[in-house]
Amino acid sequence: MSDARIEGYARALFEIARAEGNLDEVEDELFRFARSYESSDALRSALTDDMVPAERRQAIVESLLGDKATATTMQLVTMVIGSGRGRDLPEIIDSLVARASASKDLAVAEVRTAVALSEDQVSRLKAALTNSSGHEVNLKVVIDPTVIGGVVATVGDSVIDGSVRTRLDQLKSRL
Repeated sequence: MSDARIEGYARALFEIARAEGNLDEVEDELFRFARSYESSDALRSALTDDMVPAERRQAIVESLLGDKATATTMQLVTMVIGSGRGRDLPEIIDSLVARASASKDLAVAEVRTAVALSEDQVSRLKAALTNSSGHEVNLKVVIDPTVIGGVVATVGDSVIDGSVRTRLDQLKSRL
């Protein structure tokens, strides 16, 4: 899909969530859904298969999100899936996250870790990324077992890779 269409969908989702008054919560839920969508071949296949009727794809979303997300989040995802734009869902959501962050004058900081972080770790990481980037950040944590340990943080075009996997790869190349 063209960038203009992706931006159009993102803008529409942003405006709906803002009008509903729960932009922060919806943005976070959509971000987590997009990461789950990207990491699951079965989910991606089910939600993008044109042979599966739109109603069935929407029912899959409803059963997945159920009481785990706000009604707004569920309606927005089912709208995108129902309109046949499931393949573009992660891009649309990432654009919405960037738009929501920009509206609060924040930079998006995506952090990948092997395990969930405690509240204290999240606070310290947010402060460190704010300090290193020079911008307040909207921290988005993604659990990614391939990281093995440590963190990989992306703020804009900058990547800070403090993962054990990268350190092991560097050690291998030296040997």
